[in-house]
Amino acid sequence: MTSKLIPHPPKRLPLVGDLLGMDREKPMQNTLRRHRELGPIYQRIIFGQPIVFVAGHDLVAEINNDKLWEKHVGRPIEALRSVAGDALFTAYNDEPNWQKAHNILTPAFTQSAMRSYHDTMLDTARELVASWDSKSDRFDVADEMSKLTLETIGRTGFGYAFNAFTNEETDPFVTSMLRVLDYAQSAGMPIPGIGALVGRKEARRQREDLAYLNSVVRDAIERRRANGNPGATDLLDRMLSGVDEESGESLDEMNMIRQVITFMVAGHETTAAVLSFTLWFLATHPEVAQRARAEVDEMWPGGETPDVKFEQVPKLRYLRRVLDESMRIWPTSPGYFRRARTDTTIGGKYEFKAGEWALVVVLAMHRDPAVWGENADEFDPDRFLPENVKARPAQAYKPFGTGTRSCIGRQFAIHEMVMALALLVHRYEFDVEPGYELKVKEQLTLRPDGFRMSVRRRDR
Repeated sequence: MTSKLIPHPPKRLPLVGDLLGMDREKPMQNTLRRHRELGPIYQRIIFGQPIVFVAGHDLVAEINNDKLWEKHVGRPIEALRSVAGDALFTAYNDEPNWQKAHNILTPAFTQSAMRSYHDTMLDTARELVASWDSKSDRFDVADEMSKLTLETIGRTGFGYAFNAFTNEETDPFVTSMLRVLDYAQSAGMPIPGIGALVGRKEARRQREDLAYLNSVVRDAIERRRANGNPGATDLLDRMLSGVDEESGESLDEMNMIRQVITFMVAGHETTAAVLSFTLWFLATHPEVAQRARAEVDEMWPGGETPDVKFEQVPKLRYLRRVLDESMRIWPTSPGYFRRARTDTTIGGKYEFKAGEWALVVVLAMHRDPAVWGENADEFDPDRFLPENVKARPAQAYKPFGTGTRSCIGRQFAIHEMVMALALLVHRYEFDVEPGYELKVKEQLTLRPDGFRMSVRRRDR
C-alpha cells in the first residue's frame, strides 16, 4: 500500500501512530469530520495496523468493481461471527454456505414473495398505530420503531410473534438478542486495541444468551418440521424446503439457526433506525411533512387507518424520496469494507496489494459536495427526483452496500418502511420534545439517541 501518498491526521506518533483524535463513542462521525479536513481518502495507522478510509465517489466507484475488489469481513462484522457464524451477513467469501443460502433465499425477496408478506406487514403497522392512539406522553421513537420492525420480521419471516404492542414485558428472546448484539458490538470497534474490555461475568452471560437464542430457534424449526405450516412461503419455510440448484444441497440446521438470528438482528435494527431518522426529518421539516401528507391524503382521503394495497405502496413516490434522502444524510449502515482481489490501483496512484482492504465511508460519500452540492448537509427529498438521480454518478448512493454481498432484504425493508410511514403521516402530527437536538448513537449501525416525540390525531 502506497501509504506515503495517502493523507493522514496530524501528530502521528511512534508506536501508537494516529491514535490521537480518535473518538470511541462516535468513530464514524469523527471520520466524516476528518474526510472534510483531509479529502476523499485518508489513512490512520494504529499500533502498526493501517486503515484506509475512502469517501470520494470516484474512488469508491473503483473499489466497488467486483472484478478487482470483494467484500471484506472487517472487525465490526467479524465480532458478530460469534453470534451468526457463516450466515449471509457475516460469512467469509470462500465459505460455501453463503452462496448456498443466497441461492435458496433470493426467491424470498422477489415481488411475488413480497406480495405474500404485505398483509402481515400491514397488520403489524396497524398495531403500532393502535398503540400510539393511546399514548398521551412523549415516547422514545427508536424504541417504538424497533418494536415494529422486530415484530414484522418475526411474523413475516418465521411465523414468530413477540406481541410487542400488547405485552407489558419484553419477550426474553428479544432481551437476549439485544444483549448478545451489544456484547458483540462492544468488541467490534474498527480500530485494533479500542474494543471494550469485558469481564468473565459478561462473557458467561454471552454464552448463556447465545445458547438460549439457539434453543428457541431450534425448537421453532422442529415444530415447523413436525407440524408444517400449510401454504407458508416465509423465510423459515424456504430454508427448510429449499435446495440450492448449483450444489444440490440444503442448509444444515446450525446454519438455519444462524440465518434466522441474522435476519432477526439485521432485519430489524437498520430498518428501525432508518424509520427513526425519517420521522425526525418529518417532525422537524413541516413543509416536507405537508407534502407527504398531501400525497397519502390523495390516495386515502378518509381519516381512518387506510386499507393499504400492495400495489399502492410503490406509488407513494414523494414519501419514497423522503426515505431516500433520510438514508443519504444518515445511512444507518455508515460504511462497508472492501478487499483487493489482486494488486490494483485506484485514483491512478493509490496502490493496494492483493488482500489489502479499505473502509468505504458511506456517511461521508453521501455528503460529498462534489456530488450533492455545497448544501449537502441540508435535507431535500427532491434530490431524488428521477432527473436528479439520472444526473448523478451511479455509485454515489449506497445505503444498502454494494455488489453481490449487498443487503438481500432491501426491497423488503423499503416496502415495510414506506407503508409504515404512510400510515403514520396519514394519521398523526408529530411534536418533538422541546429543546432536543439530534444526537446520533453509534454501534454497528447509527440511530437517533434520545429522540422523543408525542403524536396527536390530525384535524380533518
